[in-house]
Amino acid sequence: MPFEFKRLEIEDVILVTPKVFGDNRGFFLESYKKSDFFANGITVEFNQDNHSKSTAHVLRGLHYQAKPYGQAKLVRCARGRIYDVAVDLRPESKTFGKYVKVELSEENKQMLYIPEGFGHGFVVLSDEAELLYKASGEYSPAHDRGVLWCDKDINIDWEIDFDPILSEKDKVQPALKNINLEELK
Repeated sequence: MPFEFKRLEIEDVILVTPKVFGDNRGFFLESYKKSDFFANGITVEFNQDNHSKSTAHVLRGLHYQAKPYGQAKLVRCARGRIYDVAVDLRPESKTFGKYVKVELSEENKQMLYIPEGFGHGFVVLSDEAELLYKASGEYSPAHDRGVLWCDKDINIDWEIDFDPILSEKDKVQPALKNINLEELK
């Protein structure tokens, strides 16, 4: 099998490690194979691919989309290095408000599967980073939502010693206690 699937502390979030075939010419890996993903519990249909580029110290997030436009994501850092964070926003979940964080990089080639109902964000640790990610739903500006990246109730340890560069939107996202949970049910 070309992938290893590891369930993290929040078991619905899965770290995917592809098998890398490398030699003096470079490398080859499969970044997605529906049959293997379905056999390991990732049964969403991905409908949109995204590519983002960010410079050093940029922090994006924590983003999600309200129903019925929720999105599961499969995130990969193709260039550079990031901390990728998923926050459980599912109101009935036993891990509501908890988060998982992993380092994704061009070196480790790992991917993070984030189910629908999670907030997603990342901070760039290298000079630049490029992310490639699949989404199960198409982007809907009317359903675009977020949670404040530094919310004290979530208390994410971003492990950074710099002030992150944020979009104006991300500077004023609501705290977890102020989001409309009905939009996530």
